[in-house]
Amino acid sequence: MSPHAVKLQLTGQNSDAVLAELIGQIREIGDRPEAREALLRALQEREMLHSTGIGDGIALPHARNALVGLVEHPIIVFGRHPTGINYGAIDGAPAQLFFLLLAPNVTEHLSILARLSRFLRVPKLRKDLLAAESPEKVIGLIRQAEGQA
Repeated sequence: MSPHAVKLQLTGQNSDAVLAELIGQIREIGDRPEAREALLRALQEREMLHSTGIGDGIALPHARNALVGLVEHPIIVFGRHPTGINYGAIDGAPAQLFFLLLAPNVTEHLSILARLSRFLRVPKLRKDLLAAESPEKVIGLIRQAEGQA
């Protein structure tokens, strides 16, 4: 993760708007509108299969499979919504913390998804991410959680 891949004030009022905001943080495809559109479609298709809202105010939007050729290395975009949006989580809680995952291959995709899922179970981390005042603080919290997972 890098600071430009963190957006602390998502403004979208529905899942499509939030997904578009998160995609807008990916510099690697910023000048490729066809890549942004392909990613948005893949994320929307994944959400139609089953929501990636995992509960506890967290959503992990990702395509069903890695989008080979779209990026050369894994990318995680973090976004935070001040009030949360309905994201179809099993617990019914609105999603406030979003981690968009994009990987060049299935192995990395599944590995990162598993790591994120594991450390996001920690209530203190979720609370700290909601309170983080800067992208650098968000990245520091995630790195610290990774080291403890």
